[in-house]
Amino acid sequence: MKILIINAGSSSLKYQLLDMTNEKLIAKGNCEKIGLSSPVISYKHDGKEEIFEGAKTHEEAIKKVLNILVDKKIGVIKSFDEIGAIGHRVVMGGWLFKESCLIDEEVTRKVEKLSDLAPLHNPANAMGIRACEKVMPNTPQVVIFDTAFHTTMPEKAYMYAIKYEDYEKFHVRRYGAHGTSHRFVTQELAKVLGKDVNKVKAITCHLGNGSSVSAIENGKSVDTSMGLTPLQGVVMGTRSGDLDPTVVQFLCSHKKQSVDEVLNYLNKECGLLGVSGVSSDHREVTEAAEKGNKRAKLALDLLAYSVKKYVGMYLAVLNGADAIVFTGGIGENSAEAREQILENMENLGIIIDKEKNANFKRGQIELISTKESKVKVYIIPTNEELMMARDTLNIVKNLKKSK
Repeated sequence: MKILIINAGSSSLKYQLLDMTNEKLIAKGNCEKIGLSSPVISYKHDGKEEIFEGAKTHEEAIKKVLNILVDKKIGVIKSFDEIGAIGHRVVMGGWLFKESCLIDEEVTRKVEKLSDLAPLHNPANAMGIRACEKVMPNTPQVVIFDTAFHTTMPEKAYMYAIKYEDYEKFHVRRYGAHGTSHRFVTQELAKVLGKDVNKVKAITCHLGNGSSVSAIENGKSVDTSMGLTPLQGVVMGTRSGDLDPTVVQFLCSHKKQSVDEVLNYLNKECGLLGVSGVSSDHREVTEAAEKGNKRAKLALDLLAYSVKKYVGMYLAVLNGADAIVFTGGIGENSAEAREQILENMENLGIIIDKEKNANFKRGQIELISTKESKVKVYIIPTNEELMMARDTLNIVKNLKKSK
């Protein structure tokens, strides 16, 4: 079965077409600047990349993508009928969704209802779902939630110490994110260790422009660094990560800005970008630090230190771990970040092999700890789209069996 994976943003729509008979990527691309000036659609297939005129709406974007996929000259399928199902990424499943599920009108309405908790993401995700329903009404659609993997956290991990009545009324709690990535690398780690995934104990570090660290016990998430929103946790590309809540009030007062303006500032102007003054891109900040830029070095130090604290905290929560896993753009590609995060942790049983770490092969699973290290350290490339396609396939298969 061929499955189309959709990741819709407010002005973008990323897509991948996968053949699930062999889990092979057939084509992928991105519809950028939807509804804005100069929208474009990228299309990658057979080692080539082509650019097309973009779309004014998400529905138009879906139509254009499908027409490209079946184009007689450059298409990779003969008709829409070859697409057996569509899988959608949704950031926030909140307290309503604990696993991926088949989409119907009630599910879509609930996704929209949760927009208060993810105002930048869920409305766009819902737009992608409704657009696909209009263009391919008879194709089964499945929703995969970023938060679902973290619904196994115990109350003591996801609760904030606010009035319990406010928690019950407003559902203010830790939800986490990147769950699809954390779940994928946990499953891959189980294969590498030769263990049942339900017996794996690990700390997974998804580090990129957005970053989160999770504690995994018996293959399930028992704690994670992101909170009610993706602003909490470690230092990120443009997000501040953890800070005293009164910082918001202080900045509102001194910058003469509203709460919304300060939250926008903490989400989009801080982190690596805000501290370094150079960029939100870890590679560019690293390059600047190597040239002697002190603020850039400080930004990298802050990022590594924040991740180190979560690793140490989760070692305590788990009472040790089988492994620490690095994934995501920074986690997979920055030897400097990994070394800085794990340095001076020998007494905790973590010893990184600097040579292996520096000479890792991109795109492959690599063991980068020494033989003496009690906790193994791995680089495991993530593949959220494949995880989503697997969920979609399983749900659609079960749907057909029930019929």
